[in-house]
Amino acid sequence: MSVVRNRNGSSLFSGFRVLGLYSNHLPHALRYHKKHREFYLLTVVGKCFHTYNVNKLGIVAVSNSLSEDISCMAADRMLVFVASGREISAFARSKEEVMRYSGHRQEVHLLLPFGDHLISADRGGDLIVWDAAVGEEYLRLQFDPATFDVSAMMHPSTFLNKVLLGSSQGALQLWNIKTSKLLFSFPGWSSGVTVLQQTPAVDVVGVGTATGRIIIHNIRLDETLMSFMQDWGPITSLSFRTDGQPIMASGSPQGHIALWDLERRQLATQLRHAHHTAVAAVTFIPRQPLLVTNGADNAIKVWIFDQAGGGARLLRSRQGHSAPPTIIRHHGNDGQNILSAGQDGTLQSFSTVHERFNRNLGHGSMNKKKEQKKKRGVAYEDLRLPAITAFASASARQSDWDGILACHRGRLATTTWNYQRCTMGAHRLRPPLPGRHGSTEYATVVDITSCGNFAVIGSSSGHIDVYNMQSGFHRGCYGDGTAHGGAVRGVAVDALNQLMVSVGSDCLLKTWHFSSRKWAGQLELSAAPASMMLHRPSGMLAIALDDFTLIVVDMATRRIVRKFPGHHGKINDMTFSPDGRWLVTGAMDCTIRTWDLPSGCLVDCFLVATAAVGVSLSPTGDFLATAHVDSLGVYIWTNQSLCSLVSLRPLPADYQPSITPLPSVQSDEAEQEVISDEDDQYESPEQLEAELVTLSLQPECRWKSLLHLDAIRKRNKPTAPPVAAAAPFFLPTLSGLTPRFASPASTQQEVQSKVLNWGVLAQKSHFCAALESAVKSNTYEQPLLLLKGLGPSAVDVELRSLSAEGGGADCLLLAFIRMIDSMLASGRDFDLAHAYLALFLKLHLRSLSRDAVAMDALLCLSECLEARWAELRASFDQSLCLLGYAKSALL
Repeated sequence: MSVVRNRNGSSLFSGFRVLGLYSNHLPHALRYHKKHREFYLLTVVGKCFHTYNVNKLGIVAVSNSLSEDISCMAADRMLVFVASGREISAFARSKEEVMRYSGHRQEVHLLLPFGDHLISADRGGDLIVWDAAVGEEYLRLQFDPATFDVSAMMHPSTFLNKVLLGSSQGALQLWNIKTSKLLFSFPGWSSGVTVLQQTPAVDVVGVGTATGRIIIHNIRLDETLMSFMQDWGPITSLSFRTDGQPIMASGSPQGHIALWDLERRQLATQLRHAHHTAVAAVTFIPRQPLLVTNGADNAIKVWIFDQAGGGARLLRSRQGHSAPPTIIRHHGNDGQNILSAGQDGTLQSFSTVHERFNRNLGHGSMNKKKEQKKKRGVAYEDLRLPAITAFASASARQSDWDGILACHRGRLATTTWNYQRCTMGAHRLRPPLPGRHGSTEYATVVDITSCGNFAVIGSSSGHIDVYNMQSGFHRGCYGDGTAHGGAVRGVAVDALNQLMVSVGSDCLLKTWHFSSRKWAGQLELSAAPASMMLHRPSGMLAIALDDFTLIVVDMATRRIVRKFPGHHGKINDMTFSPDGRWLVTGAMDCTIRTWDLPSGCLVDCFLVATAAVGVSLSPTGDFLATAHVDSLGVYIWTNQSLCSLVSLRPLPADYQPSITPLPSVQSDEAEQEVISDEDDQYESPEQLEAELVTLSLQPECRWKSLLHLDAIRKRNKPTAPPVAAAAPFFLPTLSGLTPRFASPASTQQEVQSKVLNWGVLAQKSHFCAALESAVKSNTYEQPLLLLKGLGPSAVDVELRSLSAEGGGADCLLLAFIRMIDSMLASGRDFDLAHAYLALFLKLHLRSLSRDAVAMDALLCLSECLEARWAELRASFDQSLCLLGYAKSALL
């Protein structure tokens, strides 16, 4: 066991993976793998891109990170091209960077694979055609951004060496890349071109504009065939169905998708609120009724068109938070699910096992019935509740009633959620006193008892209320009027439902009897508390103060037992380890610190690029989950103390940690595949080391039955039924008084045996010929290769043919002994060498005993066998001894 010590970063936690990152605002790319016969979807996430299979939306590959954020992406059959700043990189197998293209003077924003070439355009007006194989510049075109700013480009089908360019001024140009000539200019439609897309019809393209107009134009005849108008702003993407239905899909910045009927030239249907933000791209799967979409709301969705009237429904999706999460907590006792509440108002559950176990509990709604009816005059956003500011969960009774309680920003009523049904619950917990509803009071903190029966809610006015989670009824209040003189900053109930503790902005820590709701004591704090966390098994209460210090209070003695200064910013969140030994905190100073409660020291500290707003240690202690400012993912860190010996020593007060990079996304092992048509298979060497013994890859049936072929033949020999001898028609008799039948006389032809000697018709087999040539060259690979390809019966025949009776010679017997000797000396095919030698001695030991040269060769072979077995026996004994010690010793 090695000792892990990393004073530059964290000695306790190591970055593992990030959950909930799927897509950003850039359009996706679609690829088809001929060998796998499957479509793959590529999406950009920051400095890398992900590859998903469309059938299951399982992640199969994650590319290596670039130095800057990716600005655009395109893909062909073999490579994936991404632009990062002024550089363009080509990736093979959706992971490894194999080529880099440098030559642009400004940021690249458009990429187009063009056969063996790659076309790229930057913000400064440069359009470069690259030789994709060697990375050299093939052609450079310069455009003036003031007159023709390239905003879209495509390759029209059947137009050889032609590319169509669209501009933000509205004009289009058709260029011949091979001759670098401008073939034709289209005046446009007085609005900037945002999208160019090939239609299923030859010579016809779809043009999307910044005003929301869609034009279906024949570029060979320069004729507009039809036009549509979208009222949701600029066209962000276009796609056409190719499965026989004349449908065109268009995306909008508001998250809606319009589906147009090209035969009737009208709007067929629409997918409203398909994404919470702008639709980045829409793509129909070729020859399938499937539509793939992604957006800036961190979502990938696959829609299937199987509804009446040509409508679509959501088939599968992968989506995370569209706004950064603010609160994360582990749910359940297995530590495999993480509840996360984000600024987008949604509550989601991320699984640390597999993405298919993720759950989206949805967005809080003021009235579910009104939201489902979507009455006229009521905006879609007006029915949604604000973002969740605090929540608590309990899994004890979640199968019976709601087990999650959440309070929303600026709202007095709190909502319940059901984890198993993945929806908001039926109760809205609101205090019954009418005088509190008209004020500006709102709920600030919540907690659920360990039994899952009661909920405790604190508000900004200082009130603390108790509710029943099953019925939603109000059960009482703490204190006379108000429990605190200011806003309640934290509430918690112990494991046995005996005591309830609360802290408020009045700098008081108060203890209450849970059942009677009577005051039991209080403790004055040195500063106003910001948050509170209770570890129920140990009864330790951690409180973060506004002066950036931490205090730990023992619930049994109600005294401060530890005080931890050290943070230089507001403490956002904290969590206990399962055994209550460590307290992990995250603050606005971008540090994540681990405090050891028994020693009262800081034992681990590392710096991250952005401040952690939420931290949560799993109930099993194996993972630490963090959420960060302006980040949509939930980052997972492994606890190294569970798998190695970690040296945790007190850190000095002036300790300056270094920045630790955040974890990245990892592909699932069950979904990992090679996304390249090229098969790069690893070939294992025949022998790793000279002193090792290597077994053959032959099946056991090829060599285990060599010594038992006679028994197998006898067992498998069919038994023929007895046949009676046929009597002649005229039976001959002998002369005499007593009639007797004469036995038939045997002829000379019948006395002679019909079995010919094998030596008369014997011919040398390929194995015997190869063995003779191997003696001259002293290399026995060829005859051994021939034996490996034979079955047990054929091997038996070949070894019998080595003797003089079988058509061979004594020199072949000696050559076979030398072949076995070379096999044992090399250490390869150890099992075959023993099997072949055993059968050889069984067949020819009597004839070999009369040959002195052969006996000397067998004696040398015997010594080699004994030496090799002595080495193996020593290795076996050593391994068995070590295994026995490991099983019996108390480690």
